[in-house]
Amino acid sequence: MTPASSATPTAHRELRIRGLRIHAQICGEGEPLLMHSPIWAEAGLWEPLLPHLAGFRTIAFDPPGIGRSQMPALPMSMRALASLGAALLDEFGIESAHVLGASFGGAVAQQMAICHPGRVRRLVLASTSFGAFAIPGHPTALWRIIHPGSYRGRMEEIAGDTFGGRLRTEPELVRAMPIRSPQNIPTALYNMAPLIGWTSLPWLWAIRQPTLVICGDDDPIAPQVNHRIIAALITRAQLSTIEGGGHLMLMDSPARAAPIITRFLRGGQPDGAGARQPVTQPKDRDDQ
Repeated sequence: MTPASSATPTAHRELRIRGLRIHAQICGEGEPLLMHSPIWAEAGLWEPLLPHLAGFRTIAFDPPGIGRSQMPALPMSMRALASLGAALLDEFGIESAHVLGASFGGAVAQQMAICHPGRVRRLVLASTSFGAFAIPGHPTALWRIIHPGSYRGRMEEIAGDTFGGRLRTEPELVRAMPIRSPQNIPTALYNMAPLIGWTSLPWLWAIRQPTLVICGDDDPIAPQVNHRIIAALITRAQLSTIEGGGHLMLMDSPARAAPIITRFLRGGQPDGAGARQPVTQPKDRDDQ
């Protein structure tokens, strides 16, 4: 697949949704693709992936309390965040869209698929989990994610051990990623509140949309086994594994992940895959 031009213009919008000021960005033309970001990540985190999504109109946004989006007065539940995604589609006059969620955003995407099934065409879950009862990641990596200042000013130093994958050998790539650690522990707990007691495990079987579960085999935060469980429980799911991929593989290795995603969104499957057959994407020498 030939990537779209990196010069594809991105439009920025300041919206008022459910009483909150939400910053959104729209890029490209084609079928709509709503993107739910990882925790602490602004919409700009998706920028390395966008040139590889030719034929799709991507809609990304800063989650509440992150970047230029307003912090809500009270912590939001996972259901409320899923409803925010549906309301965002309303703002753009979009009846339904493909939905891609990464990490924490993958949990929101699962919730949106079950609570607003008519709004979700195809579902992509990347580097994510089903919440409570999932196999936890490496304790140090998880601690760095939630603890204020754990990587503030030293992100490049700890990027490899925290996120794995390509960042182990090229940690400088993290410099361009808009990931901001929480200012303090209360703020961290506030933003992570939707995950407290949340799990999709009892109802994954009820997700009916065609689903791609994509992960790396070197993810210290979301172990590969959790993705296997998700793919096994969702009726119309297929699993694709990126060899050597880490937690941020969509951003540090977009040329490897994007063809799998776009092929699926266009109605295809990873090369050689059956509907539920796992596929491993071998590691390339040159990754752009």
